[in-house]
This record gives sequence, structure tokens and C-alpha cells, in this order.
Amino acid sequence: MDIRMAGEDDLPAILAIYNDAVLHTTAIWNDDTVDLDNRRAWFAARRGQGYPVFVATEGDRVLGYASYGDFRPFQGYRFTVENSVYVASSARGNGAGAALLAALVADATAADKHVMIAAITAGNEASVRLHARQGFVATGRLGEVGFKFGAYLDLILMEKRLAAPSSPTP
Repeated sequence: MDIRMAGEDDLPAILAIYNDAVLHTTAIWNDDTVDLDNRRAWFAARRGQGYPVFVATEGDRVLGYASYGDFRPFQGYRFTVENSVYVASSARGNGAGAALLAALVADATAADKHVMIAAITAGNEASVRLHARQGFVATGRLGEVGFKFGAYLDLILMEKRLAAPSSPTP
């Protein structure tokens, strides 16, 4: 398995993984699938903000993708990011998620970020374990803040402290 920066050619596979998660999981709290133009816009926005998009690949097959972005869009949160890690249903449990998350943590640390947040649907024990194994700790639970598949969903917040920024700016 290889971890590398995603390119435009990876967007159809990213789209398929994203839409599968929308249709079959509570990992993404959207009811509607998206099209390739949506993923192109998302990818361009990530690049434009200087945030990475990684893919895990095996040969020509994209096993999963991951990125991080702003936790909240206010200046006081500029050293805090929120991650997203998604693995194709056929590739789950084989290490792609762990490798992608490790790449995100390394990249965010190198980018002088201070904290990485994971917002995980309660009940998604695989994601909670994935993050805990990489040093994330549960810091909160928001009750019934989401709704999907006819049920209210709780959100678990986990965080990992990264290296302190070398020169925080006001």
C-alpha cells in the first residue's frame, strides 16, 4: 500500500468512496450523494487553502482518502484542524485508515498545527479505536446533534495535541 497526495485523476475513486459512505453509513451526515463537479470543487478548495488530500493506493486502486481542514472559520482556531478519513468498504480493516491518519498527523505537525480534532458518530467504534491507537483522546460528546436514517445521532469529539507551533503569530 502506498500513501500519496491525491491528484485530479483520483477524484472519481474519491467520489465513489464518499457517495458509498453517504448511502450506507453515518460517517457523513448528508442524505444526498454528490457528483464529480462537487468533488472537484472540494478538492480545489482544499488545495486553495493549503490543506492536503492523501490517498491510499494498492496498484491502480484507491483504497481510501483523507484530508484535514479548518476546525472552525475563526482566527483563534488557526492552529486547530479537523480530520476526515474514509476507506472503501472493500478495504476496511486492512490498515489504510491507520496509514492515512498517520499521514495527516505528520503533515499537520509539519504545518505547525497544534491540535487535530476528529468528530466521530457515536457507535462508530472502528473509527474511535483507529483514532485512539494514534493518540487521540475522547474529550466530549454532543447528544442528538445530527439526524440520518430516521434517527438522531450523537457526535464524539476526539483530539490529539501535536507539536506546539514554532512561532505562533497574533
